[in-house]
This record gives sequence, structure tokens and C-alpha cells, in this order.
Amino acid sequence: MVQLREKDLNTRDLMSLGRDILSVTAPRRVPLLVNDRIDVALALGADGVHLRSDSMPAAVARRLLGPDRLIGMSAHSVEEVVEAESQGTDFVVLGPIFATPSKIPYGPPIGLDILAEAVRGTSIPVFAIGGVTAQHIPDIQRAGAFGIAVISAILGAGDVPAATRLLADGLMKKP
Repeated sequence: MVQLREKDLNTRDLMSLGRDILSVTAPRRVPLLVNDRIDVALALGADGVHLRSDSMPAAVARRLLGPDRLIGMSAHSVEEVVEAESQGTDFVVLGPIFATPSKIPYGPPIGLDILAEAVRGTSIPVFAIGGVTAQHIPDIQRAGAFGIAVISAILGAGDVPAATRLLADGLMKKP
């Protein structure tokens, strides 16, 4: 899955970028979610949206998007995961699990024990985010996470294709 997360682009530029990304993801049947912009997701025909924890309630987003599009939500605690599920989200991205510069505003890392507790407390998929590297994947899998969400593990790599393969290979192994 790919999330279009460009907070600083105006709507026209975001739409243009979204069309470019869809030209790559759609033929490969890779879902595209738009970060917190239901209008753009609908206009592009994207697969859904990803909402911030302080964004529009998922139940309202569901009414706007309909039953067939995906809704993901960011969460930073077990309570937020439970709340996201009660609102009808399809999945949650929980973190930061580990320290990372991109998640400093969300507080200190919550760690693998909170991840495991959140997974046990919900029936929707929980993805781990925040400082996730290929080396962390076995521990994340043991905690029960459905998968991972990364930014710097790919975008900060010198060799993006190799970094992506390393993460994908790690996800294919059983802990």
C-alpha cells in the first residue's frame, strides 16, 4: 500500500502527484491512500484515506467515502486503537514504536509491549510505525502486528529498491 502524504502541496499539485502515483500503483493493484484529504481521494478515485488521530472521525469519513474504500487511522495509544476500531476504520497505524525524528511531536516511543497490547485489544489490523527497520521486523511480528509502515527506512536509504526488498524479505520470514 502507498500513502500519498504531502501536507505542503496545494490541491492542484496534490492531484497531479496523485495521478502520477496512480499510474504506477493501479496497474500493479497496489492500493493508494491519500493522507487526510477525502476530497482528493474521491477526485482521484484512490482506494481510500489515512486519517490523523485528531482528524475527522472515521465514521464521518465512511459516510463520505462509502463502504468500499479503505480508511486507516493513526494512533498513539491502545485507547486510540480501540476508538479507531469503534469508529469503523479498516486498520490502524500505531506508533512511534521506536525513536525516529519524524515522530518526535507524538511523544516518546511506546515500544513493543504497547504494540502487543493494542494488537490483543482489537480485531482490525495494526501496523507498526516509527523508527522501524528491517532488523525490527521479527520483534514486530512477535508482538502480533499485521505489518509495518515506514518512511525513512525507504526514503532515507541510499539504494531505495534494495531497502524496499530488504523490508519485504523481512516481512516474508516467520519470527
